[in-house]
Amino acid sequence: MEKVRVMIVDDSKISRTILANHLSKTNFEVVAMAANAAEALKLYQEHNPELVTMDMNLPDADGIECTKRIRGFDPEAKIIMISAMKDASLVAKGRAVGISAFLQKPVSTNDIIDTLLLLSQQQANKVAVLRESYAKAFERALQQGLLNIIGVNSKTSVDSYDKRYLEIDGVAVIIGLTGYPVGRAIMYMSRDTVKAFTSTMLGTDEVTDEEMNEAVEEAANIVIGRGASNINDVFKDKEMRITPPGTISGSGIKIASPKLTTFKLTASSQVGDIFINVGFAEGE
Repeated sequence: MEKVRVMIVDDSKISRTILANHLSKTNFEVVAMAANAAEALKLYQEHNPELVTMDMNLPDADGIECTKRIRGFDPEAKIIMISAMKDASLVAKGRAVGISAFLQKPVSTNDIIDTLLLLSQQQANKVAVLRESYAKAFERALQQGLLNIIGVNSKTSVDSYDKRYLEIDGVAVIIGLTGYPVGRAIMYMSRDTVKAFTSTMLGTDEVTDEEMNEAVEEAANIVIGRGASNINDVFKDKEMRITPPGTISGSGIKIASPKLTTFKLTASSQVGDIFINVGFAEGE
């Protein structure tokens, strides 16, 4: 994934420096930093960045006016508004001048990077974008969800998944993803892991098959719902929703993989390995 060129517009030198430091550790390259609207337009014309982060309050014009000037020069400019305020009126005004996304201060590093990734789809490899912005949102949800649900830490990873079928021995919970992007997520574990997971959740070694199925279903609903919420918090106007879960259990189960860009999420923990296979229609 090639570097994506970014310009930062903010009247605070501290804010510019902090954001630039965060982005320096990623696939984004800060090519210019402006302290006011006049400087922003001049630097945009000189450097032609692919993305712009825009503060709302500037000394010579607000972020709305600055955006109008930049998009007057380049109608395709992709601009993210970062503001202490984020109400419906501001969003409407921003949309009217072509602002692509809105974040409210204080903004976490993950949120700003995820949003930049979402807006860089035309410039960057789409699989890499889907991995960084969508799949990793579910990876964070998986790690945090396991800590919250059963109190265990886990080591997580994300890998591309190109096989035609997903083969499962144990319990799998299938949840559809609607809205943006469309897709599906499957949380699954081996039978031994399911038993250890359920025993840890309920605090007893004596668990029934029904309890094990319900435990995995409840965990999947929480984790996948959290992952969808992570994405919605970043990109406000394209909301992802989840469908009611469906649970299957057994040996040698094969689930066909539709035409999705798919990733395998793995959480290695003391109760065993827990997986999520998540695929997105966007990017095909």
